Amino acid sequence: MTIARFADILDRACVRHGAAALEARLPTPKSADELRATPDDRYLSNMERRIFQAGLKHSMVDAKWPAFEEVFHGFAPRRVRAMSDEDLEKLLADARLIRHWGKLKSVRDNAAALLDIAAAHGGFGAWLAGWPGDDIVGLWEALAQRFSQMGGNSGPSFLRMVGKDTFILTPAVTAALKQWGAIAAPPKNRKDRAQVQHAFNIWAEESGQPLCHLSLILAASVED
Repeated sequence: MTIARFADILDRACVRHGAAALEARLPTPKSADELRATPDDRYLSNMERRIFQAGLKHSMVDAKWPAFEEVFHGFAPRRVRAMSDEDLEKLLADARLIRHWGKLKSVRDNAAALLDIAAAHGGFGAWLAGWPGDDIVGLWEALAQRFSQMGGNSGPSFLRMVGKDTFILTPAVTAALKQWGAIAAPPKNRKDRAQVQHAFNIWAEESGQPLCHLSLILAASVED
């Protein structure tokens, strides 16, 4: 299987959308210094926002988020980790919230996991900043293993939310990967994800573009 040059993928995306319009859509990943400077409570808040958004309309979750910030003490990890079962159970009666027990419980579980990583690396942001982009699928796997409810696309989506450079395997990106010779079928396991990572590494070296740009341009090459 021959992987297409990224220059050809970019040309196709520009033909479909126009170079200026495509450029305007590209996100800006945060620098390593910016990731390290982000407080741990903002990482926990965004992680949980992503978890609660899964399967729901994002605007509805966003509208409720001020109430989540209130009941979870601004997502200060140590305060959240100290919440008792009784504290969490009381939240099931709060109509301002999304009353999903598994997701509510994940806030405390994930606060504890985040604190463990922060203690070992000098901050959760430092851990993210130090993770190499040429193994971003390894970071997805680490998030899924160490945090509750962070499997599937939740890990990549969370990384995009907080500014860590990543690609996301949306249906359009997956279709483009297949069309441009990177994969033969949608990725289903670690070996498949490694194959996808290999393609992105080749394109990143060729183009000098961050992963989030490559991802969006790939999607734009196949969708209108």
